[in-house]
Amino acid sequence: MENDCIFCKIANKEIESELLYESDNLVVFRDINPKAPVHLLIVPKRHIRSINDLDNKKDKEILAEMLFTAKDMAKKEDVNESGYRLQFNVEKGGGQEVFHLHMHLIGG
Repeated sequence: MENDCIFCKIANKEIESELLYESDNLVVFRDINPKAPVHLLIVPKRHIRSINDLDNKKDKEILAEMLFTAKDMAKKEDVNESGYRLQFNVEKGGGQEVFHLHMHLIGG
Protein backbone atom coordinates (compact mmCIF):
# COMPACT_ATOMS: atom_id res chain seq x y z
CA MET A 1 0.00 0.00 0.00
CA GLU A 2 1.14 3.49 -0.79
CA ASN A 3 0.72 5.78 2.22
CA ASP A 4 -1.06 8.59 0.40
CA CYS A 5 -2.97 6.55 -2.21
CA ILE A 6 -6.71 7.20 -1.95
CA PHE A 7 -7.60 3.96 -3.78
CA CYS A 8 -5.44 1.92 -1.37
CA LYS A 9 -7.25 3.59 1.51
CA ILE A 10 -10.66 2.79 -0.01
CA ALA A 11 -9.65 -0.83 -0.71
CA ASN A 12 -8.37 -1.20 2.86
CA LYS A 13 -11.52 0.46 4.24
CA GLU A 14 -9.58 3.31 5.79
CA ILE A 15 -11.86 5.70 3.87
CA GLU A 16 -15.55 4.94 3.85
CA SER A 17 -16.98 4.20 0.43
CA GLU A 18 -19.92 2.19 -0.80
CA LEU A 19 -18.32 -0.90 -2.31
CA LEU A 20 -20.55 -2.36 -5.00
CA TYR A 21 -18.36 -5.45 -5.26
CA GLU A 22 -15.39 -6.88 -3.41
CA SER A 23 -13.23 -9.95 -3.95
CA ASP A 24 -9.86 -10.98 -2.55
CA ASN A 25 -8.21 -8.95 -5.33
CA LEU A 26 -10.59 -6.13 -6.35
CA VAL A 27 -13.06 -3.51 -5.20
CA VAL A 28 -15.66 -1.70 -7.30
CA PHE A 29 -17.19 1.64 -6.41
CA ARG A 30 -18.83 4.62 -8.13
CA ASP A 31 -16.70 7.45 -9.49
CA ILE A 32 -17.20 10.60 -7.41
CA ASN A 33 -17.19 12.69 -10.61
CA PRO A 34 -19.27 10.56 -12.97
CA LYS A 35 -19.11 11.18 -16.72
CA ALA A 36 -22.30 9.15 -17.35
CA PRO A 37 -25.26 7.72 -15.39
CA VAL A 38 -23.14 4.61 -14.72
CA HIS A 39 -19.50 5.32 -13.97
CA LEU A 40 -17.78 2.66 -11.89
CA LEU A 41 -14.14 2.18 -10.96
CA ILE A 42 -12.72 -1.33 -10.86
CA VAL A 43 -9.62 -1.23 -8.67
CA PRO A 44 -7.09 -3.88 -7.62
CA LYS A 45 -6.51 -4.00 -3.87
CA ARG A 46 -2.77 -4.37 -4.41
CA HIS A 47 -1.12 -1.10 -5.32
CA ILE A 48 -0.04 -1.08 -8.95
CA ARG A 49 0.82 2.45 -10.07
CA SER A 50 -0.33 2.21 -13.71
CA ILE A 51 -0.52 -0.05 -16.75
CA ASN A 52 3.18 0.71 -17.24
CA ASP A 53 3.96 -0.97 -13.90
CA LEU A 54 2.25 -4.29 -14.63
CA ASP A 55 4.38 -7.40 -14.33
CA ASN A 56 3.96 -9.63 -17.41
CA LYS A 57 3.94 -12.82 -15.34
CA LYS A 58 2.16 -12.05 -12.10
CA ASP A 59 -0.48 -9.52 -13.18
CA LYS A 60 -2.26 -11.39 -15.99
CA GLU A 61 -4.79 -12.86 -13.56
CA ILE A 62 -5.68 -9.50 -12.02
CA LEU A 63 -6.34 -8.00 -15.46
CA ALA A 64 -8.54 -10.95 -16.40
CA GLU A 65 -10.46 -10.60 -13.14
CA MET A 66 -10.92 -6.89 -13.80
CA LEU A 67 -12.41 -7.59 -17.23
CA PHE A 68 -14.75 -10.33 -16.04
CA THR A 69 -15.83 -8.18 -13.09
CA ALA A 70 -16.57 -5.32 -15.49
CA LYS A 71 -18.76 -7.63 -17.58
CA ASP A 72 -20.67 -8.74 -14.47
CA MET A 73 -21.03 -5.19 -13.13
CA ALA A 74 -22.33 -3.95 -16.50
CA LYS A 75 -25.07 -6.56 -16.27
CA LYS A 76 -25.81 -5.67 -12.64
CA GLU A 77 -26.04 -1.96 -13.57
CA ASP A 78 -28.26 -2.84 -16.58
CA VAL A 79 -25.98 -1.40 -19.26
CA ASN A 80 -24.78 -4.70 -20.70
CA GLU A 81 -27.21 -4.62 -23.60
CA SER A 82 -27.38 -0.88 -24.26
CA GLY A 83 -23.60 -0.65 -24.23
CA TYR A 84 -20.74 0.60 -22.13
CA ARG A 85 -17.11 1.59 -22.39
CA LEU A 86 -14.11 0.22 -20.49
CA GLN A 87 -11.24 2.66 -20.15
CA PHE A 88 -7.74 2.76 -18.67
CA ASN A 89 -6.03 6.14 -18.45
CA VAL A 90 -2.25 5.74 -18.41
CA GLU A 91 0.07 8.36 -16.94
CA LYS A 92 -0.65 12.06 -16.65
CA GLY A 93 -0.61 12.69 -20.40
CA GLY A 94 -3.17 9.92 -20.86
CA GLY A 95 -5.54 11.40 -18.31
CA GLN A 96 -4.58 9.35 -15.24
CA GLU A 97 -5.35 11.39 -12.13
CA VAL A 98 -5.02 8.76 -9.40
CA PHE A 99 -1.80 6.80 -9.72
CA HIS A 100 -3.23 3.42 -8.75
CA LEU A 101 -4.27 1.13 -11.59
CA HIS A 102 -8.03 1.29 -12.21
CA MET A 103 -10.48 0.69 -15.01
CA HIS A 104 -13.51 2.88 -15.69
CA LEU A 105 -16.82 1.26 -16.65
CA ILE A 106 -18.91 4.00 -18.26
CA GLY A 107 -22.42 3.57 -19.65
CA GLY A 108 -26.00 4.72 -19.67
